[in-house]
Amino acid sequence: MRFVTPVALALALALTGGAVTAPASAAKKEEKKGMKLNVSPEVIKSLQTAQQATEKQDFAGAKAALADADAKAKSNDDKYQIGAIKLNTAIAAKDEPGKIEALNQMLDSGLTPPEQAGQFNFFAASGALDAKNYDVALQRAQAALAAGYKAEQVNPLIAQAYFGKAGTSNTAVDPARGYTQQGLAALKAGAEAMKASGQQVPAQWYQIGVSRADAAKLPEITDWAKMAYQAEPSGQNLRTLVRLFQRANPNITSRENLDVLRLLGASDGLVVGADFTEYAEMASKTGIYGEVKSVIDKGRSKGVLNATQGGDTYQTAIAKIASDKSSLPSAEADAQKASTGKIAAATADAYLGYGDYAKAAVLFETAKQKGGVDNDEVNTRLGIAKMLSGDNAGAKAAFEAVQGGARKQIAGLWLAYLGSKGA
Repeated sequence: MRFVTPVALALALALTGGAVTAPASAAKKEEKKGMKLNVSPEVIKSLQTAQQATEKQDFAGAKAALADADAKAKSNDDKYQIGAIKLNTAIAAKDEPGKIEALNQMLDSGLTPPEQAGQFNFFAASGALDAKNYDVALQRAQAALAAGYKAEQVNPLIAQAYFGKAGTSNTAVDPARGYTQQGLAALKAGAEAMKASGQQVPAQWYQIGVSRADAAKLPEITDWAKMAYQAEPSGQNLRTLVRLFQRANPNITSRENLDVLRLLGASDGLVVGADFTEYAEMASKTGIYGEVKSVIDKGRSKGVLNATQGGDTYQTAIAKIASDKSSLPSAEADAQKASTGKIAAATADAYLGYGDYAKAAVLFETAKQKGGVDNDEVNTRLGIAKMLSGDNAGAKAAFEAVQGGARKQIAGLWLAYLGSKGA
């Protein structure tokens, strides 16, 4: 009889059933390479029985014969050949654990050809991961990497094994925290390898990174959130970045927070009722009554807010809108006469809140020219007004002019959104 040879094993892994033997040409090539197994006669007899049973689909009989072969094995040659026949039997029987057992037996024999070591170790690692045997999965996966097997496939498997070791509870403390860090490093390496091979990285990988880093309280969470947004520039992913910024900067002013929440509004990142009411409260605190009304109305139209949520803030704004609007023309005239840009900036704020972005932009420019204002705030809001009016180039220039502090980070978030528009 002819046994399964190392060359044929690569074919066997891709099959769903049936015994596999080496083509004559493959066997001859192996002989030239010196790939010849010296299998014990008593083991050969058991393997013949196993293969005959497999051909008859008598898998119980095949397993019994293979167990007998294992008991008689004296050398690594024996073990490797037994593993090869086990693999055929497992493929024919659709026995996934049996396939992994066979691969491990061949690998442990030390006779796996170098050109197949990466593939065999990868499949063995995958089987160990499925069985939640994370240490074995890591051992085999690292061996696959060392053998030069596909880094874009192996690294994510390594990441999953480390995440499995970390578990899902108390991951903010060691050793789980350390396992999470190792898993994230492997996941990032996998993403980089995938990009290097010309493939698109699934956005879910980055979202998993965000989730894992968040659970373990790792500072890398912001990097993962940025990568998730770059991979999938959705309002939801931008919302994650915004919330991380707020978490890291709990002392930002109401005016700064308003401009952060405006970004959520512009990117469709307002999701739950608290998003809308927080936005309305920040606008109310800074006297932007038109924006209070528009954001509450938007939340209600989406069915996220009911008629009572944010009601007090809403009614206060409604009562002031008429007189506020009527004062704007005279305020605009005063802004032109004033020696500083403070009136122009305040008037521009109001126009921005009422959705008159073109007029707001003109007044913010006036405020900058006259001076005496917070340039970083004015440039931030000028950028917002220009972007919402469709002037993306002007918006980019304004955001890039923001110089420091929390405002620079806020402008960076707006620039990230601006750069992804239409992506």
